[in-house]
Amino acid sequence: MPSVFSSPNPILFGRGAAAVVGDKLREFGCSRVLVVYDKGVEAAGVAATILGHLHAAHIQTVCFDGVLPDPPDTTVDQAGALGVAEGVDGIVGVGGGSSLDTAKGACLLLTNPGPIGRYYARPDAPPPAGLQPLKPIVVIPTTSGTGSEATPGGVITDTQNHRKQIIICPVSLAIVDPELTVGLPSAITAATAFDALCHAAEALTSAAPNAFGRVLGKEAITLISRALPLAYDDGGDIEAREQLQLAATLAAMSILGPFCHIPHELGQPLGSLFGIPHGLACAATLAESMRFVAPGVPEQVRLVAECMGPALSPGATADQVGQAAYGRIYDLRERVELPSLASFVPDKQQLLAAVPHICQVSPFVFSPVAVRPSDVTTILEQAYAGRVESAVAP
Repeated sequence: MPSVFSSPNPILFGRGAAAVVGDKLREFGCSRVLVVYDKGVEAAGVAATILGHLHAAHIQTVCFDGVLPDPPDTTVDQAGALGVAEGVDGIVGVGGGSSLDTAKGACLLLTNPGPIGRYYARPDAPPPAGLQPLKPIVVIPTTSGTGSEATPGGVITDTQNHRKQIIICPVSLAIVDPELTVGLPSAITAATAFDALCHAAEALTSAAPNAFGRVLGKEAITLISRALPLAYDDGGDIEAREQLQLAATLAAMSILGPFCHIPHELGQPLGSLFGIPHGLACAATLAESMRFVAPGVPEQVRLVAECMGPALSPGATADQVGQAAYGRIYDLRERVELPSLASFVPDKQQLLAAVPHICQVSPFVFSPVAVRPSDVTTILEQAYAGRVESAVAP
């Protein structure tokens, strides 16, 4: 099967790279921009740093600091309306995936009528024709997870239907500066890195295998497995931070051909229904999902396992390969104290009652193994129970 790879937007990567944001916006012809971030980014002093760089380049700024987790459509509409009212000619998104996705949505609304719900990318209802050209948008991630800096997609919460929706907004420039992640709380470091780990593991095991995704995904998993414990223990470890930032960007690039499957297709509705942060919602079933698909794609799951630890026996069975990946993912989960699914959903029956809704909104198109409602139930039950040792050895 031919490999198709959509090359991402320009990415400026490196320590201190954020300092040139104002100059880059000048090159785009911008003089007054909407800066989108959340209260956490503001409290950490990162917003002030970026605003300082912008003002030093004589860029006027309008601030929207109302970003919420798993950005709701209403917040995106507010950000877009502020930008229109203030007459901005560009956007800067600063923060984690929620900030960058909010900025992408607001960018669409600067030149196209709202609400943002008009621009959801549904297979059965493509976005309206005749979209007006977009203003320049620069995104600056401050976490190492979503990889939104490397893709045109954004995920918005449809608050009326309680489901995640996709928007498409090409990024003009991404600036990935590891220094902006120094001191990120350990819990957020772990949750966001596991989102990136899911991207890469899903890319390697997708039903639409891709030579580019394979290379990028392997490197991302290797970097995360090595650097996450270091960054978790010492938030100031700039080498580990740099490796995680690189891994998150590579992981996002790895899914531009293969696309995500079970962990994300379960994680997105779980996040909407139970208020679970995105990275944790996807990570909740990663180990179980890898074990589930191992019989169908044992060599791909072997890659995931071996990027996280020593080589497996050449004669390992599919079940043994699946169990190895399962165990190594749980080893990393426990090393960085990732919370369990049960910590977010105290009632298991309430969780299982969501299966019909999950199957309705998640088609599992890119799973390498057919996924039935009973399989979803089993995966969720296993994830809810947590780690269970097996006699199957690699």
